[in-house]
Amino acid sequence: MTLPVSAGRAVDLRVEPVDEVLDRVERSLQVRLALETVVRKRRSVGARTDRDTWVRVERRVLDKISDQGWNGTESATRLKHITQPAWQGCVVWRDPAEPVMWRADETELLPGSPVGTAVLINAPRLTDTWWQAFNDSLDALAEQHTRRVATPDTVAITQALVTETISTAFPSGFDTTVERWAPAHADLNWANVTAPTFCLFDWEDWGNAPRGLDSATLWGSSLAVPALADRVWQERLHDFESRDGKLMTLFTCAKILGPGAHPEDPRLEPACLRAEQILSELQTG
Repeated sequence: MTLPVSAGRAVDLRVEPVDEVLDRVERSLQVRLALETVVRKRRSVGARTDRDTWVRVERRVLDKISDQGWNGTESATRLKHITQPAWQGCVVWRDPAEPVMWRADETELLPGSPVGTAVLINAPRLTDTWWQAFNDSLDALAEQHTRRVATPDTVAITQALVTETISTAFPSGFDTTVERWAPAHADLNWANVTAPTFCLFDWEDWGNAPRGLDSATLWGSSLAVPALADRVWQERLHDFESRDGKLMTLFTCAKILGPGAHPEDPRLEPACLRAEQILSELQTG
């Protein structure tokens, strides 16, 4: 049984009861969920179905649903030349007890397993073919067009957010104005890509963002494994060498080094070193 949750309390679906939610999803989509395959994350729950598909269920408070909606997985189906799981359908409903919406999206199964957690501490084995598919998808995504605005961590990314986030960790004295905005996945980490076959999934937050956001985000998720971080940097060098890419690198470093920094985060030192380099380049360039 799902207990009522007050709007003021943070909810973590890794520990909240979700039996009633999953029952409703099964009835609405006319599927049976394989409970032994359930994966629980902070704001989503996923499971395999009896028709060899995957269902991802997300809880989102109304204040976090913008005018563009929150149909990222559905709207991403129109993107071309992107390796992603095909979308099948969905069900959406308003929670009767609190200002919350629930959404369940059904997609085809992933072609492999997630590479790891959002932040890796062990190097994965990724082939050159994998990296080529990764680059092809990111390059294709950046060339497409949308009116959606990316919402990393469910917050719309704006010029003001970029400037504010960078300023929380680094002194001002340089221009933080973004020059190019382009479509981005906006949650590109190692938990949202598969191997040995590449596939990019969890498209809930995609939309326009500063060039280089995805590259910088994945690089930041790799910093505890220096060789992996270096590989991401080299693969996406054309992003990182652009002015916007440098801003997004600082944006990522600021999230690691800013007020919420954890003293034992293994990414602190490499993020600090890279940030010092980028700051020098921006202030003298």
